[in-house]
Amino acid sequence: MKTGSTISKPDQGAALLLALWALFLLSAMVITWALNINSRLTSSSNANRVVEAEAMASSGAEIALNPTIKPDSQNLHMKFAAGEKFDVQMTGECGRLNLNFLTQGEDPTKLAILRQYLSLKGIELNDLDSMMDALLDWVSPNKGLHHLNAPPETDDYRPPHAPLTSVDDLKKIFGWEEFTSKPGWDKDFTVVGNCGAIDIAWASRDVLRALPGMGEDSVDRFLQLRQGQDGIDGTADDFQFTATNPPQVPQEAIAALGLKPQQFQMILPLVQYKGPVVRIVSIGKSGDVTRSVEMIVFKPTTPLGGAAGLGASIAAGRPQVFSWKEL
Repeated sequence: MKTGSTISKPDQGAALLLALWALFLLSAMVITWALNINSRLTSSSNANRVVEAEAMASSGAEIALNPTIKPDSQNLHMKFAAGEKFDVQMTGECGRLNLNFLTQGEDPTKLAILRQYLSLKGIELNDLDSMMDALLDWVSPNKGLHHLNAPPETDDYRPPHAPLTSVDDLKKIFGWEEFTSKPGWDKDFTVVGNCGAIDIAWASRDVLRALPGMGEDSVDRFLQLRQGQDGIDGTADDFQFTATNPPQVPQEAIAALGLKPQQFQMILPLVQYKGPVVRIVSIGKSGDVTRSVEMIVFKPTTPLGGAAGLGASIAAGRPQVFSWKEL
């Protein structure tokens, strides 16, 4: 008599399927766990990259604050291991049109500069009159007067009758909507209080052309000389005008603009050269991550005399940061 248990073939097949299903579930759990770990590692790596990029941007900005650092300094462009680097651009903030300076007191000469600039940007005469009057109503401290082409005040539109606190305030002013919707509309404007006279060492082509007596050809020749062969301001090949007493405009710059003494006297109160207010934009990178810092800084310097003064400078005071913005 034969004893023992036997397992039928159907039962063997079911057991095999059950084992395979258990193996599949175990494999899925392992894969899910591995993917979760990888996701956490990737997230942690990206977070580290963000911190490193922010540190790079801040480091570049701090270096730019040093009084001895100039726009063409090699220290503004540095690379480190593991793909970390920063690039810093320094430009003169007063090369822009200070909207508060130009509208203060409604000086016809100053207002003519802003009108000419807007005309160069393609603003038609009727729109220009409306934009200018609305702007003057906005900043005028006298609430009793109303400029001819400005809209009346309503519950929905009530000018503050105070200076602009930021360039973006123009977006709120009647008639400026279309102009301020265009890309780069604000590149030639500022409201920094320490900027008044226009810094011709940094002014753009349109800003220079907006000045009284400035011809198109003379402006182009001046810019070609100022920017050097690469056509970029703040680089090593820029022409170095002899600035004996910044921010006084050098005689070489006056000659390069083709201005006669009488013509220059007309714009003398409206211009300066290499003023102490600068805009610093520092871009930090770590791998594929980029972070930026933008500052507007009062950075006074005094040239040294004698042999020691060849391109050197010392701080006339600690830099004063007007604004710090992470982009």
